[in-house]
Amino acid sequence: MNTNNLSTSNYLSNLIFITGGTKSGKSEFAEHLAKSVKNLSYVALSELNVDDKEWQNKINLHRKRRPKDWKLIETTDLLNTLKKEEGPLLIDSIGGFVMESIGKEENEWSTKMNSLTSLLMKRKSLTFLVGEQVGWSLVSEYKIGNTYIERIGELQKRITNISKDNWLAINGRAIKIDEISIEIPT
Repeated sequence: MNTNNLSTSNYLSNLIFITGGTKSGKSEFAEHLAKSVKNLSYVALSELNVDDKEWQNKINLHRKRRPKDWKLIETTDLLNTLKKEEGPLLIDSIGGFVMESIGKEENEWSTKMNSLTSLLMKRKSLTFLVGEQVGWSLVSEYKIGNTYIERIGELQKRITNISKDNWLAINGRAIKIDEISIEIPT
């Protein structure tokens, strides 16, 4: 089977997408892929919450792993960051973008999602993007949880479709999914 005939992507971005579940190794693998890139900016997509000790411990582990010469951008505003930053980026993680917009109505969310994919496609510099795989286990009993699962799932399908390389981190292993998969026709 010729998998090229099934792809809807006529052109690809400079995007490398690494996805996986919690504690899968996705961030470490993205950092490994990016370690030789010069003038890299690391975009940490999360809100500062000093009262959440577990979250702070996780952030500290990430900080210790990163090379000292990487520029750090801590923000929840990914769209403006992508508009301003021209050099190579490592964005960790797309779930922060989804959470920043979790309360938005569907039309506004769709506009933001389209803006994000457009900005990612236009980037000339190499961009590593980390994303969370969700929905492989329990379905949330809360509307906000299901909204998050549905939005991140749709967004990550779009990101995968525009990425030049797609990786899945699972159990501390990385699989290049482009080489062993085909796009599901819709």
